[in-house]
Amino acid sequence: MGVLVLVLILNVLDRQIINVLAEPIKRDLGLSDTQLGLVTGLFFAIFYNSVSIPLGRIADNLRTNRVHLISVCLAFWSGMTALCGTAQTFWHLVLARIGVATGEAGCVPPAHSLIADTVPKAKLAMALAIFGLGSPIGAFLGKSIGGVLNDLYGWRAAFFIVGVPGVLVALLMWLLLRDPRRMRTAELSRAEPKVPLREVIAEIRGSKAFVNIILAVATAALLGAGGSVWGMIHFLRNHELSTTQAGLWLGVIGGIGGSLGTWIGGVLADRWGQKNPRHYMTPQTIGLLCNIPFLFFAWYTHNWVLAIALLILPDLFDDLYYGGTFASVQGLVSRRVRATATASMLFVTTLLGTGLGALSFGFASDLLKPYVGDKESVRLVLMGSSFLYVVPAYFFWRAGCFLKEELDRRAAIEASTLDTGKAEFNARLQQEDGD
Repeated sequence: MGVLVLVLILNVLDRQIINVLAEPIKRDLGLSDTQLGLVTGLFFAIFYNSVSIPLGRIADNLRTNRVHLISVCLAFWSGMTALCGTAQTFWHLVLARIGVATGEAGCVPPAHSLIADTVPKAKLAMALAIFGLGSPIGAFLGKSIGGVLNDLYGWRAAFFIVGVPGVLVALLMWLLLRDPRRMRTAELSRAEPKVPLREVIAEIRGSKAFVNIILAVATAALLGAGGSVWGMIHFLRNHELSTTQAGLWLGVIGGIGGSLGTWIGGVLADRWGQKNPRHYMTPQTIGLLCNIPFLFFAWYTHNWVLAIALLILPDLFDDLYYGGTFASVQGLVSRRVRATATASMLFVTTLLGTGLGALSFGFASDLLKPYVGDKESVRLVLMGSSFLYVVPAYFFWRAGCFLKEELDRRAAIEASTLDTGKAEFNARLQQEDGD
């Protein structure tokens, strides 16, 4: 588990570091706010999504070594992160970011599948929450280390310095870890045919809870990604902090708040969800609604210290979702399609969240700029976005309404399928003994 957490830390670090480096990159390469949104969001999301489901299908293949798959992807995205520092034009940077996106798509789905195969159901939300701690920690390191490295050595060196360690971690992971699925009985594995993609999609579409979870995570990701990129830019432009100051402060509160939120969300989901599965969705529903006043006044105030203080609780609330949400996802689909189902959800959430979050905020800022100026346009977009958190809160609540019935039905189907598979396997063994 510890190695998987480290891999997720590197995944998020390499993805997020561009946020704190966005302003110096904009100056050096002469980019517009819309172009910043494209390179930090949409282009990344398009290529992340292009390979996420195929990689999820590969991870679900019983012959695939998921540890080796994650190792290869880690080495690739780390190398491409380092190459971002060599960009001389907008399109050079786009191509390097496409490489980062392609590799990073092979991290979360197989990792979730690995965890779900090794952890008891009653502790799955907590286990996934522990894995999810890598996300706020990676975001903290991306912002804080990125800002310091930029001020000391420049943004180009920052990309190189954070990219190289991932290649070494990938090598160690390949050599030291084992996939527990590879140690199962080969005959039993051959009794489980590969599930066609259309059946996976049908399984997802047939779950009202799953569909609402996708909509909730996607809209929350859109607001979170936009707020992360443009919140950093807000502190650089409007509060005139250095990249070290902004990165360090936002990184610290994001790391602490996000880690606490992920941990607390996992604990509450396991505790409340065991009594009634609908409460897997309760922590994040309440938390997102509580975000609204804190975020509005954080972006409104002209006192940067007060703004930082007001952002602490939203960072916690944003990450309450992880354990309960992904534990529900693993329980709503059959065991053989867990990685593909996670990849399918990430396909939608990354396209809408990472893809359109930063881009839509940047586009709205460019529209407002002629009327209110370069600084206030960012502030107004961020203030307006705070009210939209009611949307993902609603979808999480709706998902909870269907969870108990659907989780119970899936558990019954899985138990029946397992009993049938064991019976067929034992019958085949008896036949071979008779021969």
